[in-house]
This record gives sequence, structure tokens and C-alpha cells, in this order.
Amino acid sequence: MAMSLLPTVENNQISIQKFIDWDKFENVFYNNLYLENYKIVVKMPLVPRKEPKNEIKIKKFNLEMYTFLISYD
Repeated sequence: MAMSLLPTVENNQISIQKFIDWDKFENVFYNNLYLENYKIVVKMPLVPRKEPKNEIKIKKFNLEMYTFLISYD
């Protein structure tokens, strides 16, 4: 039996917000795709790092609780 990270979308629509933030602990700027329906964010570094690493992050996230640098369409 296969499990999905995201539940099935009932009306075939997912609300996505895009924003840029800065991780002060890692000193990295991220381009973010926020899946509002599921409160999940996909974080991708704006500039690739020199050392190879898992650069894309998927996290549970509530956008209303954080400040971000800029949102865009």
C-alpha cells in the first residue's frame, strides 16, 4: 500500500503562495512554495551551496506565524 505525503485534492485546486525568506542560522536565502491547503512549504535555496547537500526541504509550516522578506506571483 502506497502512502502519499499530501492528501487527495477534492476540487483539483491547490492554493500556492510564493515567497522568499532568509535562514539566519544557515545564512541562506530560500525561494518558497507554500501549499496553503496543507500548510506545507517547499524550500529551495536561491543560490546553490558549494558542498553537496539535500538542498530542497519540505516542512510542515504555518505561514501566518512567520515574517518573510517578500511575496511574489
